[in-house]
Amino acid sequence: MLVSMNGYLRSIALTLAVLTLAACGTQRSVVVQPAAGGASRTVAPAARPAPGGTYKVVKGDTLYSIAFRNGVDFRDLASWNHIDTPYTIWPGQELRLAPEGKAPAPTRNMTGVVVGTTARPQAPAAAPAHAGPASPPQPATAASASPAPAASTTPVVPVAGAPAATASNTPPPAPATPAAPGATRSNGGVTWRWPADGQLIKRFQAGDAIPGIEIGGKAGDPVRAAADGVVVYSGNGLVGYGELIIVKHNDSYLSAYGHNSKRLVKEGQRVTAGQQIAEMGSTGASRDELQFQIRKDGNPVDPLGYLPSR
Repeated sequence: MLVSMNGYLRSIALTLAVLTLAACGTQRSVVVQPAAGGASRTVAPAARPAPGGTYKVVKGDTLYSIAFRNGVDFRDLASWNHIDTPYTIWPGQELRLAPEGKAPAPTRNMTGVVVGTTARPQAPAAAPAHAGPASPPQPATAASASPAPAASTTPVVPVAGAPAATASNTPPPAPATPAAPGATRSNGGVTWRWPADGQLIKRFQAGDAIPGIEIGGKAGDPVRAAADGVVVYSGNGLVGYGELIIVKHNDSYLSAYGHNSKRLVKEGQRVTAGQQIAEMGSTGASRDELQFQIRKDGNPVDPLGYLPSR
């Protein structure tokens, strides 16, 4: 009798062990028990926190290009680093990519997303210059006000984020070439038009590493400004974009034009909607196309919500 009972108990124990192992191998959701009178809910996986970290300025950077590369608003970037207008930065300077209270992540140079809520200084509608030597300029003194003999060293040229327009640095006027005609649409205080004539070959996907639309064409096709603005970046320093132009339209909106074969405008130049600013190409891409983006307060938005219907 005792032997039979022991065998029965061993059988029950073995069955429970098998059920426990089966349960451990099954994927399941975590259900949070509700408070009294509430309903249960399934908890989704926590969203990955936005990266922070720092970025070291290199020659050719501007405050706008750094903000664009890291998916932040240029006004937030300036505020986090206590940079006042005209947003002057220097090669070798280390910039925070998140508010001071945020735990830093490893230094990075690739695209990331950081959303800030710090108060933003207002920027004048002018554009930056490329980075110069690594040393910041020295404050002017009474002695330096008088003419001095020519020095043998290269003069220090700081990186300007958005210099105020003066007689000496007023952006050059736009070329006299007439703007191409085309349909327009007003949105966000900006009047938009299509930046190229080709077919839409890729739509906007928010999760893409380079979020925007792609417009097909052939090498040399005209790329035009989508709206009036000021060129705040013209270069090839952003990985994945090739020859890139960024235009600032107002304090909220920027547009970007990537993969060009040739850039026709310089930083600080004012452009008008429909004015040709580049030639289409395949730099940073596997085919001839225009990679076009619109960013609002540093965040990519679907350009089709701003461009006129075709």
